[in-house]
Amino acid sequence: MPNLFDSYQLKSVTLRNRIGVSPMCQYSSDDGMANDWHLVHLGARAVGGAGLIIAEATAVEPRGRITPYDAGIWSDEHVEPLYRINKFIKEHGAVPGIQLAHAGRKASAARPWSGDNHLNDSEGGWQTIGASSIAFDPEHLWKVPHEMTCEDIQFVKEAFRTAAIRSREAGYDWLELHFAHGYLVHSFYSPLSNKRTDEYGGSFENRIRLALEITETVREVWSEDLPLTVRLSCSDWVEGGWTIEDSVQLSSKLKAAGVDLIDCSSGFNTPDYKKYPFGASWQVPFSEKIRSEANIATACVGSITNAMQADEIIRNNRADIVLLAREMLRDPYWPYRAAQELHAKIQTLPIQYGSRI
Repeated sequence: MPNLFDSYQLKSVTLRNRIGVSPMCQYSSDDGMANDWHLVHLGARAVGGAGLIIAEATAVEPRGRITPYDAGIWSDEHVEPLYRINKFIKEHGAVPGIQLAHAGRKASAARPWSGDNHLNDSEGGWQTIGASSIAFDPEHLWKVPHEMTCEDIQFVKEAFRTAAIRSREAGYDWLELHFAHGYLVHSFYSPLSNKRTDEYGGSFENRIRLALEITETVREVWSEDLPLTVRLSCSDWVEGGWTIEDSVQLSSKLKAAGVDLIDCSSGFNTPDYKKYPFGASWQVPFSEKIRSEANIATACVGSITNAMQADEIIRNNRADIVLLAREMLRDPYWPYRAAQELHAKIQTLPIQYGSRI
């Protein structure tokens, strides 16, 4: 029976435990560039004992940023500062991962602490793109996206391909494709946001086409011995929307396309998120179902805050990795405290700290 502090191997990568830092946008980049904030933010979690550190949603092209301050990897200039961060993470025993992303119709927004509203061109905003010309939240004046042409789709696929190549050059050993939370790829597979009538719309097979094509494009250039993972919104939480049963089917197809693990999140393709059944471990049933029925490794997220809760998830085979977000913001040394609570006989702190405990 595995436990939270057992190591975990996926392809050639071994995590020192089953604890991961979920990607969390910092909105602190200038022209997509990583800086000292990212070094300290991510490095502290490696020092704190997490096994996997996934960098925030990183845009594959400038249009794909949520805000003008998002991280990016659309140019070679982005590689060096990311390499510096990843070198530090590895030196402290963690595995560095990256989440490649395109915000689609939810791009061109202000930072959360600046109102989270959509930016017009005079405020530094830009024209957004999506599966269909349907605004995410028309009541609050979100922009109507440009419905992507086949040429637009090919451009984005190529952007993901080159971003994956740069990710390896930057020293990442774990790659996640962000296909969730109402961003570009989610807007294609969900029937709520995809009203296309071409080969990318209509049937289930057509709506998942972009997800599979991006996956196959990335798999061609991402090393076969390194993990390729996907974050899905496993349910839209809206009648007539995407369902967990759809996610099981897509997960099986993603596995056949070379994906090694599904990061199971949900929702945020519509603005009515306050109706979601938030609570402790509220999204873990998605992970459990996909792991069992699609026969693929999973990571779980969502209101996981204490050690016993996280350990139960691993011990009962409900997920292979537990990802923490807000709890890791509150306490970068959560893995160390969890080890104490679970009486795990391991050294999670570096010698500079551990010798004084």
